[in-house]
Amino acid sequence: MFDLHTHSNASDGTDSPAELINKAHAVGLAGIALTDHDTLHGWTEAMDHLRPGMSLILGSEISCQTTDGISVHMLGLLFDAQNQPLLDTLAKTRENRIGRMERIVARLNEAGYEITMQDVLAQLSDDGTLGRPHLADALIAKKFVASREEAFEKLLHNDSKFYIPHYSPTPEEVIKLIKGAGGVAIIAHPFASLRGRIISTESFAGMAEAGLDGVEVSHRDHTLEQRALLSDVAKQYDIVQTGASDYHGNGKLNLLGEFTTSQQDFERLEARADQRRVVRA
Repeated sequence: MFDLHTHSNASDGTDSPAELINKAHAVGLAGIALTDHDTLHGWTEAMDHLRPGMSLILGSEISCQTTDGISVHMLGLLFDAQNQPLLDTLAKTRENRIGRMERIVARLNEAGYEITMQDVLAQLSDDGTLGRPHLADALIAKKFVASREEAFEKLLHNDSKFYIPHYSPTPEEVIKLIKGAGGVAIIAHPFASLRGRIISTESFAGMAEAGLDGVEVSHRDHTLEQRALLSDVAKQYDIVQTGASDYHGNGKLNLLGEFTTSQQDFERLEARADQRRVVRA
């Protein structure tokens, strides 16, 4: 079985890529996709520590935003890591995250939370992708909250007065970029309503037309009813149904391998890429 959505400390996870590989091997996964936010930074370390018999699917979770301002995350897998248009988009989204964080910190300061950008950046690994979880860790270090969960519940959720969106291309634009790089595009946790506003089922028509390959159906943040609805959507548009943990180490409750994708469904995905790019030990 494959876990197609995991994070390391190359973005907002707490495990190094090597630690992530070791844990995946320990729980018996046949393979994982390393999908850090808007970066490829952890790939080399993950490949260097791949355990015998395991497969590594290289990828990234790319930030998107619909034209009416709804945040969407797109998993790009099995693409050419040298594709310049895709690399340029990842770089632009990462750069924009810094200015966005500065504005969020300023809003927190105005509300009496004495915290600095230096406090936030101290939580970030070298060359890692900056995100709200790092701000949550800084708030924990300053003893404003006790956990990431409390930080997001009280201060950092999408409907908070402190929330500021960051630059993101549309889902359709990202799908085309991933496909142009020879990879496959899977929309991550599309009905995770606790994260903020969610897309409608009608939104899938445009994404399917752009080349969407799969939808993350089995995810901790989806109810059984939502999973059934997404399964129907997948059948309607003939796209692959996946399951994944969205593992972040100690940063979230999600357990590595708690939801997985079958070998058969992964092979369907792999067949949609323009080359076989799975790394095998």
